[in-house]
Amino acid sequence: MNGGRKRAVIEGVYPEIDAGLFPAKRSTGDPVDVEADIFADGHEAVSAVLAYRKAESETWKETPMTLLGNDRWHGRFFVSEQGIYHYTVAGWVDHFKTWKHGLEKKHEAGVDASIDLKIGAEMVNSAASRASGPDASRLSALAKELGNERGVFESRARVALSEELERLMQMYPDRSFQTRYERELRVEVDRERASFSAWYEMFPRSASPTAGKHGTFSDCIKLLPYVEELGFDVLYFPPIHPIGTSFRKGKNNSLKPTADDPGSPWAIGSEAGGHKAIHPELGSVSDFKKLIREAKKRGIEIALDIAFQCSPDHPYVREHPDWFVTRPDGTIQYAENPPKKYEDIYPINFESPDWEALWKELLSIFEYWIDVGVKIFRVDNPHTKSFYFWEWAINELRTAHPDVIFLAEAFTRPRRMYRLAKLGYNQSYTYFTWRNSPGDMRDYLTELTGTGVSEYYRPNFWPNTPDILHHDLQTGGRGGFITRLVLAATLSSNYGIYGPAFELLEHTPREPGSEEYLNSEKYEIKKWNRDRADSLKAEIGAVNTARRENPALQRNRNLRFHNSDNPNLLCYSKATDDGSNVVMVVVNMDFHNAQTGRVEFSPAAVGLSHTFPFTLVELLSGETYTWREYWNFVSLDPESRPVHILKLEK
Repeated sequence: MNGGRKRAVIEGVYPEIDAGLFPAKRSTGDPVDVEADIFADGHEAVSAVLAYRKAESETWKETPMTLLGNDRWHGRFFVSEQGIYHYTVAGWVDHFKTWKHGLEKKHEAGVDASIDLKIGAEMVNSAASRASGPDASRLSALAKELGNERGVFESRARVALSEELERLMQMYPDRSFQTRYERELRVEVDRERASFSAWYEMFPRSASPTAGKHGTFSDCIKLLPYVEELGFDVLYFPPIHPIGTSFRKGKNNSLKPTADDPGSPWAIGSEAGGHKAIHPELGSVSDFKKLIREAKKRGIEIALDIAFQCSPDHPYVREHPDWFVTRPDGTIQYAENPPKKYEDIYPINFESPDWEALWKELLSIFEYWIDVGVKIFRVDNPHTKSFYFWEWAINELRTAHPDVIFLAEAFTRPRRMYRLAKLGYNQSYTYFTWRNSPGDMRDYLTELTGTGVSEYYRPNFWPNTPDILHHDLQTGGRGGFITRLVLAATLSSNYGIYGPAFELLEHTPREPGSEEYLNSEKYEIKKWNRDRADSLKAEIGAVNTARRENPALQRNRNLRFHNSDNPNLLCYSKATDDGSNVVMVVVNMDFHNAQTGRVEFSPAAVGLSHTFPFTLVELLSGETYTWREYWNFVSLDPESRPVHILKLEK
């Protein structure tokens, strides 16, 4: 055993999520950048490699690591397939590298290094024994030249210091006493849509062109060209299941519904069925499958809401009362978020003695809809369900169905949100809606994209949801809507809107100080005029086109902020690794006043060698600008042009 003869030390490996308990996340084609502190005792040189393999393979591939400075090393590999990859790091004292460095110094100083050439010859001979074929023969020949004491010293030294010898020795190093990192780490590789997607939320029951009439899946099919024109690739439906009648809520969450009130889609379950049934007025399973097929033809995937809660009329309540919490008076505990009460919803009890049957049944809900053809799920309030259930369920589902994507609707404390991501959620809602100043936005995005959080947590930014109408949208006017749209769509590679409320500029709250919509679509069927002249349809389509046509906007870890002399202006950029695509965004975050100022940007700020002047093309208007120095003047008016999305022309 050589354990006592190892000298290299490896620590501080990154990414390493909770000591290797959880994998990092990537999508197909992404790089995996790995860093580690690697050093040894003494003054000898150190070498290191990054080793990686697909989980199904026993063969490791290796790529050399390079020294960044101060004993910090970096290596990179690319993930080309979905699934799990393993990676680790190895390092060793490199005697050949040490020998060559010493020989260079002696040679430059004119010191006799004859004995050093003999030492080198021995190392090269040893490498020849590790090589095979032509490389072995060539190494043997080079060793002979080095060790030939009758040869001319200068000629032997040139061989010793040649690039050829260095290349061959790097291929066959002596790693007898290498140190291998104590853990094999993992990276989970998803399909592209997990990293880059644009979501459009729509209530299918409001899809009918006739006022007061319940929409159908056939009506939704007729709206697919509209969604495609907007540029969205995920069409997300709130729950499509039968809705309970007991304690049904009326308009504006009223406790006194009329006979015509349809109830909240999240009050799931009636005599018509539960989580594996479809609301009868929407259509049949065959109708839904047809919708999935027609959407796919347009590059759109259907996402379903999975909400593990039940109306009092759900079959589970009758068949499995022990899956719910019973109060001392014998009634089942309904959902509450004080001061809000949800009498029409029963939460599921994950401490039920019958938890194993409960877990299997909940898993089967996902399996049912996957069999129907759904591959994307938005999960309602997952942080109020057992973390251990999610870890088990997502692992089971993604093992059998690796294409499935889960979005966590978890507006909760950061550690809970991050834990769900570690357990397998591919995307998550965020606090974006409540980051409303340039400083707050910079701080929050630095946390999401510039720290270890970015290795496993994929944010999905939403300016609005059926539950959230932020003050910025209530008072910001058209410019406020456009600004929040652009921020969501360019700061995050995954984003979504709740429409048509968004593009039709719905901004009236239920009451002052509330974030709930007046006449919320959660409690009534709406008739939307999607062709209204003031619709943001064109602006949304242009923003989504810019996202599709600019790879720089399709990732998050490439985000950089730039300085401005006006605190109301937020400036940032994204660039591809090779610099072939660079997009800069400047936003006026004052929705009520025009703002002017100078912003700082240069190609060097994003790692390019371009020199001034250079041209920027405005992706929303098509205008071009020439920048001749680091600081340039910008004027943005919320009434006419609240944002710039600028592409750097080569």
